[in-house]
Amino acid sequence: MAGTPTERDVRRWSRELDQVAERIKGRFVRSEVQGRAASYLQGLVGHVPRKNGWQLAEFCGELSPKNVRHFIGRAKWNTDEVRDDLRGYVAEHIGQKDGMLIVDETGFLKKGTKSAGVGRQYSGTAGRIENCQIGVFLAYSSSKGHTLIDRELYLPKAWTDDPARCREAGIPKDVAFATKPQLARWMLKRAFRAGVPAAWVTADAVYGGDSKFRTILEKQEIGYVVTVSCQQRLFLKGSYARVDKHASNFCKQAWKKLSCGSGTKGERVYQWAFVAFGVPTEQGLQKGLLVRRSLKAPTDRAYYFTCATDGTPVKKLVQIAGTRWTIEECFEQAKQETGLDEYEVRSWQAWHRHITLSMFAHAMLVVIRKTAKVRRQKKGATT
Repeated sequence: MAGTPTERDVRRWSRELDQVAERIKGRFVRSEVQGRAASYLQGLVGHVPRKNGWQLAEFCGELSPKNVRHFIGRAKWNTDEVRDDLRGYVAEHIGQKDGMLIVDETGFLKKGTKSAGVGRQYSGTAGRIENCQIGVFLAYSSSKGHTLIDRELYLPKAWTDDPARCREAGIPKDVAFATKPQLARWMLKRAFRAGVPAAWVTADAVYGGDSKFRTILEKQEIGYVVTVSCQQRLFLKGSYARVDKHASNFCKQAWKKLSCGSGTKGERVYQWAFVAFGVPTEQGLQKGLLVRRSLKAPTDRAYYFTCATDGTPVKKLVQIAGTRWTIEECFEQAKQETGLDEYEVRSWQAWHRHITLSMFAHAMLVVIRKTAKVRRQKKGATT
């Protein structure tokens, strides 16, 4: 909701904020901390130019950011319980049986060396190696909307191999090095245990290329369309070779022109080819290789491993592949509207707290928009 909010916007925010504040208030023992949480969320969805400590404090009527910083960094409350509340809130409001879980990461550019997890590492946000923090996220998408529901801060080995540095950043002693796919597997398992309604999972090659990631989904009997690198090897038709080698042998008739959804410039149309491999499971799930190539540059290709009910139309697999962009939209909206990347904190705990509340604020806006859309549709149907 960019731009200056209208009175109607403010009323909607206020109603939804009251409901969210009531939902999470049990996570905060002291009443003043409950109030601080509500104020922080209000600032994140409010018309605050930059959602940092000073400006959030000013929005809340504080003379300095001292209380805001204490709330986000040192006050006693369980961040993961609020994250669980967020996940339940999203499932309640936009959950559908055919929903999708999407995994991806985003970078947060940072100066210095003190912020937890910061270092010289590749950031897809910047498109290059930068001094930054990397957060791995899980998003939920359905026809009712899409938003972020879980997060993990990636710690490079340079951090986990330096206990003194970890202590200074408030990183718990039991936090050890974990790869990005491992962080993603943790988040997926939490979503499955919580009963988040979903029929599909999609992710890029960092995660799709991880066999343990795919195995979790297969055991859960949930469909997936995940990107893999061109170097991924596969046993297909008596040959064990790279997927790009297999794709080069596809006949002309194997390629079909299909849209994977609409983008900013209209329908995103590519040529797609699919071939099943392996034997269907007892539950009727069939694995496959899906390949996308550009209409203008046929050598520009992307490769996907899929797992779906035997007989699932290729058009459906293409649709799932094209839905991965929704997490990018979540990142963009949360950074622009709810201050996902505007924090000024260094500690492990403060990072997770700000990110969680920013995600909750974004989810609130998604719910508000969904509710307004439903009302417009009902009004249109009665006129």
